[in-house]
Amino acid sequence: MKKVLSMLLAGALTASTLVGCGGSEPAPAAEAPSAPEEKAEAPAETPEEAPDAAAEEAPAEGATITVAAIETAYGSQMWTDVCAAFTAQTGINVELITDKNLEDVIGPSMQAGDYPDVIHLATGREKALTETFIKDQNIVDITDVLSMTVPGESAKVSDKIAGGFTETSLTNPYGDGKTYLAPMFYSPCGLFYNAGLFEEKGWEVPTTWDEMWALGDAAAADGIALFTYPTTGYFDAFFYALMYSVGGADFFDQATNYGEGVWDTAEAKTCFEIVSKLAGYTEKTTPAQANDQDFTKNQQLILDNKALFMPNGTWIVGEMAEAPRADGFKWGMTALPAVTAGGDGYSYTWFEQAWIPGGAAHQDEAKQFIAFLYSDAACEIFAGAGAIQPVLNIAGKLEGDNQMFYSIYDKGAKAAMGNFAAYDSATVGVSNREVWFDPVNSLVSGNMTEQEWIDGIKAANDQMRANLIQ
Repeated sequence: MKKVLSMLLAGALTASTLVGCGGSEPAPAAEAPSAPEEKAEAPAETPEEAPDAAAEEAPAEGATITVAAIETAYGSQMWTDVCAAFTAQTGINVELITDKNLEDVIGPSMQAGDYPDVIHLATGREKALTETFIKDQNIVDITDVLSMTVPGESAKVSDKIAGGFTETSLTNPYGDGKTYLAPMFYSPCGLFYNAGLFEEKGWEVPTTWDEMWALGDAAAADGIALFTYPTTGYFDAFFYALMYSVGGADFFDQATNYGEGVWDTAEAKTCFEIVSKLAGYTEKTTPAQANDQDFTKNQQLILDNKALFMPNGTWIVGEMAEAPRADGFKWGMTALPAVTAGGDGYSYTWFEQAWIPGGAAHQDEAKQFIAFLYSDAACEIFAGAGAIQPVLNIAGKLEGDNQMFYSIYDKGAKAAMGNFAAYDSATVGVSNREVWFDPVNSLVSGNMTEQEWIDGIKAANDQMRANLIQ
């Protein structure tokens, strides 16, 4: 149900308690998100980009901005509380719109020229509203927000946001060195396992793929498979991290932009070999259960000690909170192993985005609101609902499993960010998931060879490159 709240707040805000809360992300991923187009011409400077100092120190008296936020498993109350805190801090009123189908709610009014001032709606959604605004160059440059002081604090926004989050195609889709989308609620992804079982068996978590294969052989002797996955959709984050660990950012960028001949490289060969070998170590019931109705049965394999590892995100804890489990079960999470000893292990990081449409009527106030999203007050409210902002030293403020999950980068894992570039899918006729990830089911079952998988990727890659959205 649409929730429209007009908040003219002068009262006190009830503080939310900061707690570790997993499982508030929607699951499972039905489609690997598509990245915004990479090299489109940068939008022209908007006439309302006022100096940040003026925006910070002299907000329009009694101004009201409209904030439209997608309602996910985190719920909408956190947005109500954050908007209230923003009003109390700045005197700027907020009309909040939240809905699970936000595109349907705000779409008609925007067609009539009535735009929200801030929109929280990530790329990668089926209706691709955010991608449409990016393609139409109808999104405001918010680079100046990074140099703004967070309302109510002395720190600048750039001092709060963790490194790397504003240096990706997900925040700068035009490749012009500017920031257009603010990074929001992030979740490290990796391989989840039963840490209690590893303690019981005296096993070490593998740091290389050679160690992974050796562990798989040892586990097989105990009747335990090395690997499972909820659905093939979960291979998106897995494959992105794998590409980074094999060939670094350069190979990742070439691959995700469908570079000519990229899948004939030594790096690609290594990726294919690892996934194909892993298919042979996968629990054989997995493909039959890898669908939107039965995926929890594959996740249950981890809880029942029938498989060691599965790719997933931090939401898994809440999602399986009521599921039975083996005695001594404890969640563990690790980055993908390095390809060679001493190499880098990567954890892919999902994050959402907030942005200002070009038609927003109150862009200066909107920038203040985005700056406030990184305040300690806002981060605490969001975290209380399980939504973790990409700010520095956040892990130390979390509790329980969340502290362990979000400290993965503090323990040496590298962050992988970005995804496949957007192309005209109607013309090509297939999705990234159908080409790269869905065939894993057939690799596990033996209905497809590695070479057949590779041949399909190469053919689709050429079509996707020819139909990139510019």
